[in-house]
Amino acid sequence: MNTITGFLFGKEHYLFGRMKLFYKRAFLIFGLTFFSFSFSYAQEADESSVLQEFQNAQASEERFNIFFNSMDRYNVNSAYDWLDTVKVFLGNAQKTKDPDAVLHYKLMQAQIFNDLGDYDKSIVLARELFDSSDTLDITSQKLILDVLDDNYAKLQLYDKQIVIRKRKRELGITENVAFYDIYSNLGLHRKARNQYIMEVKPTIADNDSYGLAKYHSKVGNYLRLDNSAPTALSELKKAKAYLDVFINDISKQKTEKELFDTEFLKAEIEGNIGKCHVLLEEYEEAIPLLESSIEVLKTSPVNSHQIEVVDNTLDLADANLQLERYREAKKNLDITFDNTSILQDIKRNRLLASFYDKVENYKNAATFYRRNERIKDSLNQKQASLLKQQLVTIVANEDLENSQRLIDEQKRINEQARNEMKAKDERINLVFISLIFTLLGFAGLVYAYLKSIKNQRLIAEQKHIIENSLIEKDSLLKEIHHRVKNNLQMVSSLLSLQTKNTRSKSAIEALEEGKSRVKAMALIHQKLYQNDDLSVIEMQGYIESLINSVQSVYKKGGHNISITIDAEGTELDIDRAIPFGLILNELVSNSFKYAFPDSDENGKIYIHLRKNGEQGYFEYTDNGVGLPEDADERTNSSMGIRLMNRLVNQLQSKLNIDRASEGVRFWFNFS
Repeated sequence: MNTITGFLFGKEHYLFGRMKLFYKRAFLIFGLTFFSFSFSYAQEADESSVLQEFQNAQASEERFNIFFNSMDRYNVNSAYDWLDTVKVFLGNAQKTKDPDAVLHYKLMQAQIFNDLGDYDKSIVLARELFDSSDTLDITSQKLILDVLDDNYAKLQLYDKQIVIRKRKRELGITENVAFYDIYSNLGLHRKARNQYIMEVKPTIADNDSYGLAKYHSKVGNYLRLDNSAPTALSELKKAKAYLDVFINDISKQKTEKELFDTEFLKAEIEGNIGKCHVLLEEYEEAIPLLESSIEVLKTSPVNSHQIEVVDNTLDLADANLQLERYREAKKNLDITFDNTSILQDIKRNRLLASFYDKVENYKNAATFYRRNERIKDSLNQKQASLLKQQLVTIVANEDLENSQRLIDEQKRINEQARNEMKAKDERINLVFISLIFTLLGFAGLVYAYLKSIKNQRLIAEQKHIIENSLIEKDSLLKEIHHRVKNNLQMVSSLLSLQTKNTRSKSAIEALEEGKSRVKAMALIHQKLYQNDDLSVIEMQGYIESLINSVQSVYKKGGHNISITIDAEGTELDIDRAIPFGLILNELVSNSFKYAFPDSDENGKIYIHLRKNGEQGYFEYTDNGVGLPEDADERTNSSMGIRLMNRLVNQLQSKLNIDRASEGVRFWFNFS
């Protein structure tokens, strides 16, 4: 025995040895309890057995209704019990020559053979009844066609299945012939999903939570079969949410059949969600969903649910195998099922081969690999051409069906047109003229309406173009302001370099003043590209930033001065903000340099800016030493004073200077 196998089976032997005594002691008590419970449960089940009710009925029609209206007829008695009972009643009906009773019992036999998976016998019985369907009531005809439809689907005889569905439409049982399930059986899951969405979605009301649950469940399953697991998972979760809404809706009274169908639909959705998790390699999430789905679906009498049980069991084995839970995986794979499909057999053989590979039993693994190869070769030889031929037949039938429908519709339209022409010939000229004017008026209204729609569309397009242009313009303006600010910073840096290479004190001071003025202008552009509105600048923040910039230039002074700024809520455009910033830069620089020569501890600066409509007012005050006596004479020689006067002139105003007992006050009005 190899290492892994020896370890696994050695560990199992040890655990079984430890638990052997416990099981021996518990078995007797558990067995007696279980026997007592089973006996009492069986008695209760027999009392409520559908088969017992069937046998106690007085007429074949009553038994017929009990059989087909029972939602869980195989819960207590098996299909074989039912088959034996129906055979007895059929023999009695044949002896008494009761044709209606014979019909009822044969139809029940056909359904039971279908439930047992004996599709050939079911078809023989149903075909016999189908050939005499003209003498049957519509309910019996529908049941016969449903049985044949299901049998042909299980045997993959899709061309014959189409014939049955056409017959349903001829009888008025269904309006349209649906092909989406046939496409899915042929592997065309995407085409099946598209047709299902097109045909079914318009028929479901927005408040029909149960119908929406079935719809999203079907769409999700088609997506899963098409290997679109993430999208399928989203659809299946929607289906589960709608089903929960339906279950929890206490305002709606639910029938027994609705509760029965809801239970199995929920199990079907959970199983498909679990299979999506397996495809996404989320095995821990998949296992509990698959297990709960199997427990519910295996009690269903519906064949499609039994197929789901097989699929869920194989996916459960796959998940356990990937999580190295070998005992659980082998237990799942050892379950035997009746009437499994070839694809299910292939998957089971693949999983068994993988299991034996993992436990290093390569001989058994090779056996199952070879078995799969033989099945695949046989499948390719026998079924590939048949399925291809049926697919061509189905598509041709669908196209022919659509073409015939169009021809019939065209005939109906032509006949209606001829009748209308005859009617028009019999009308008097006045009515004819009135009709023409009515049509002209209607055409005019339609033309006006279409023109209005066209104009609205053009307006919307132009609006969209303008909005895009404005956005592009704003982006370009912000980029321009950003680049201007960068260029001004470059100039400031060049002035700083020049300062380091200059020894003249007066030259250094001039360069520093120039650098301060450049920074004031750069700050304007910085504030602009940082704003959402590129047309104006919020002055309170700008003044604060400007003063911080000036203080950084005069490192040794100005830091103890108390500065009060009163400009909250005031905004200026760039044409006024730039000259205003340069004026304020000159005033603050002069205060830092000259106003407080001894100490700036008690220094105060007050800046006031207000805008009222189209008029504005600016005031600057400090409590320093004030202007010298010969200030008027220096006005023409001082570059700062001359610069401020010119800048104030740009604002279409005049700079006013008031000398107080201490300090100085500058002020002006502007428009």
